[in-house]
Order: sequence, then structure tokens, then C-alpha cells
Amino acid sequence: MSGNKEVSFDPKEHQHLRYNPLRDTWVLVSAHRMKRPWAGQVEKPPEEHVPRHDPSNPLCPGNTRANGEVNPDYDSTFLFENDFPALQPDAPDPGSDQHPLFQSKAARGVCKVMCFHPWSDVTLPLMKKQEVVKVIDKWAELVEELGTTYPWVQIFENKGAMMGCSNPHPHCQVWASNFLPNEPSLSDRCQRAYYQKHGEPLLLQYARQEAEKKERVVVESSDWLAVVPYWATWPYQTLLLPRRHVLRINDLTTEERGGLADIMKRLLTKYDNLFEISFPYSMGWHGAPTGPSLKEDNSHWQLHAHYYPPLLRSATVKKFMVGYEMLAQDQRDLTPEQAAEKLRNLPEEHFKTRGHLEKGGVEDKEDSGK
Repeated sequence: MSGNKEVSFDPKEHQHLRYNPLRDTWVLVSAHRMKRPWAGQVEKPPEEHVPRHDPSNPLCPGNTRANGEVNPDYDSTFLFENDFPALQPDAPDPGSDQHPLFQSKAARGVCKVMCFHPWSDVTLPLMKKQEVVKVIDKWAELVEELGTTYPWVQIFENKGAMMGCSNPHPHCQVWASNFLPNEPSLSDRCQRAYYQKHGEPLLLQYARQEAEKKERVVVESSDWLAVVPYWATWPYQTLLLPRRHVLRINDLTTEERGGLADIMKRLLTKYDNLFEISFPYSMGWHGAPTGPSLKEDNSHWQLHAHYYPPLLRSATVKKFMVGYEMLAQDQRDLTPEQAAEKLRNLPEEHFKTRGHLEKGGVEDKEDSGK
């Protein structure tokens, strides 16, 4: 054994574990697996043509939804109650006489759908900055309004059929609940523990460290930072963070909202440019709990957005969370540093508009052909 040469650790070559302080869990990084040939499932390529207005699409202006209601002829954002809500405000209480192995609790809330834009053939990176600001303003308004009653307001967007989104029209959902869901509850506990031990919000310190290291930064500005987190599970997962201490999205200043619109467009343009498709993902905002928590000290919290895209090798090969991931722990192949470098080096002009600037006008640049 003494004759064996000691091998130096290389994160791009040698498997290792990384700690996720937001979830108190570990992820297995196995970068060497990217060398293996792929003979698994290949997804259907994304829809190549989406009409600007589809008379049969229930999210388009002027169209009739499943419940018979007719959408207004909206020209900006449009908010309505989900026609098939997972949460309703008046569900009965299951009662307290329960066996410890068969517990249930009351679940009440509201579910809303919010369209970003009247056109079906645009997405956030192709919208004008001021149009994205209007989306952010509406998000903030909803957190302010629903947060007076509900402990948690979850804003999330599922983009693309690969993420289970059945409608290509640009939209998100907002669910407000009378309980703190599992993921924010775990994040609350982890951020609180870190704050009590170190005297500074976990994600505020993390953003500062990542801004200094640079190796996982994708895009940044004076107010915002987007990184592939050190503990990322999904191949091109990103974490979007404000640079100053902010508890909730409705606490952002007018200037920070403008900066957020800009950095979202930059990040999502890079996503689309990676495989030159409308990049699928699930994303959502996490901020300090609301409702009764508005009266409590939530200094340990820091506003942030998670982006979870499934694609791994190409527009048609995605990462599967199965087997080991379901039964043991999260695992990834590509290192976060490799993923960040790929995204960082991509152009910030969208592939759909590249070379067509001379045609002028955002309407021309946003035409739906890929």
C-alpha cells in the first residue's frame, strides 16, 4: 500500500457530499458520471409554435374558462380565482380525536392564477422590463393582501409541459394557506438556527460569500445575485438573492423591483439560450412567514427565489429524481461550478431576437416562431 500514490481531490472527478444549510440535508455530487453514454428516456421536443391568441385557450383575453366565466380583454397582468383550487377557505375541521399514527389537520386557503401578459407566445425573458415590473408589483400586492390573514403565501410558476404545465400562456399560481407548508417550515427552522448561532441571516452571509468567490455566480447587479447554489440538486438550479436584508417581496423598494425585473430577464434569457428552447422549470418565492408571524421577529429570514429546471444534457434529456434520490438522498452529476460556468458564459441576448434587432419593435422580436 505504501507504494500507491495519493490522489488529490478534484470535485470535477471525485464524488463527494455537499451540505444544504437551508434543508439540513446532504447531496451526493458525482461529476464523473457525466462521462457515461446516455441510452435512457428522451423527452419530446417542446412545442415549436404557440399562437399569440388561441380562441380555445382559457387564459387568453376575452376567452371563456371552464367555470363559464369570461376573461376581460386585459392588456397587462390578470388575476383570478383558480377554477380547480387545491385549497378552499371554508373546508371543515377533521377534529382532534385522532390516533397518533393517523393524524390530520384542517387545511384552508385560497388559490389564484395570475397571467403575466395577454400574449400566449411570450415568456418573462421576452417581455419588456416594465411588463415584468408589473408582475413583481402584483406579487408584492398579493403577499401584502393575503399575508394579513394567511401564515404562508406561495408564489410559484411551473413553466413547460415537462414540469406539468398544461397551458403555454405565461402565468403563475399563488396559494395562500392557514398552515406553514413543509419546505418553508424546514427552511424557517434552519435559518433560525443559523441566525442564533452566527448572529447574521444565513442567506445574507451566503450571498456575500458567493459574490466574493464568483465561481457559482450566473448573473449579478448592485442589488441582486443569481447563483447555482453550492448544494444544488437539479443540474441548472439557481438561487436568486437580494444583496441587502429583505424579509418579504413586498418589502422591496421601487428601485429593487426594477433591478429584479432586469436580473430575472437576464437569468431566464441564459436559461433559454442554453439549449435554444423555452427552458422548462419550476420556480417560487420564499420569504418570512406572514399572518401571525407579522408580529414576530423574523430577522433570521432572507427573501429568495428558487429555480428548479429539470434538463441535464440537452433539450430532450432531463434529470430523473428516482431510485437513490427517492430512497436515500439527492444526487447530481454536473458540479454546480460547471453548471454556473456554462450559464454565465451564455449571451444575454435571447436566441429568438438575435440578429433581428434591425426589424425593430418588441412585437417583432417576440413573434412566436422558434
